Amino acid sequence: MWTEADLATLNQAIATGASKVRFADGREVTYRSLADMRSTRDEIAAALGLTAEAPRTTYASYSRD
Repeated sequence: MWTEADLATLNQAIATGASKVRFADGREVTYRSLADMRSTRDEIAAALGLTAEAPRTTYASYSRD
């Protein structure tokens, strides 16, 4: 069973470039690639009913017509 703490731990590892993650329950996982980590992150987010989408940025525009 995944928790939001697991998701936060994995996101922190992704942000810092770590390939080894130790979860709160003592499990330790060494990921082979960033793609594996992102895939696992997305699976955890889906299991928790959350989205793993990156924040979107909106830019204003105008024209002189």
